[in-house]
Amino acid sequence: MPLDDSGAESRCLSSEGKWRPNVALLLERGDGKIFVAERVDRNEAWQFPQGGVDAGESLVDALQREVEEEIGLGPETYLIMEQREGYCYLFPDGHRKKDDFKGQEQTYFRCLFTEQDDAIDLNRAKPEFSRYQWIEPADFDIEWLPEFKREVYIRVLADFYGVNLRSC
Repeated sequence: MPLDDSGAESRCLSSEGKWRPNVALLLERGDGKIFVAERVDRNEAWQFPQGGVDAGESLVDALQREVEEEIGLGPETYLIMEQREGYCYLFPDGHRKKDDFKGQEQTYFRCLFTEQDDAIDLNRAKPEFSRYQWIEPADFDIEWLPEFKREVYIRVLADFYGVNLRSC
């Protein structure tokens, strides 16, 4: 897929169909390791916390809500250091979400974790993750993801951490 000048895939700019606005968290410790969590519904499927933006909600408000819902962290436990938008992926056939979105347009937030691991709580009302780990960005295994999400993760890890997962 061709990229525009900002690096965003041109399909993000298309007016055809609706994109679901989404936020994602890159939670980083002081040692540079990043947080990944295993989905409850799929063994060995590790990803970053993420979720949709509700109507009328700012991106930061959505991030704070999603992080609280998914891993139990309030906004006082992390500092937003950087954000980038325009990461899009199409839903595969049979995977469309409510309101018939064709895919998601994600904004990623790189945040510094300012607490200890015991602040993380995966035992949520609607658990999304069964366990978590801290890894070096270059150790992210792209095979953990379904095919339709891989290109976004490759771009995100390159953009934020200079990691080339294509050569790993």
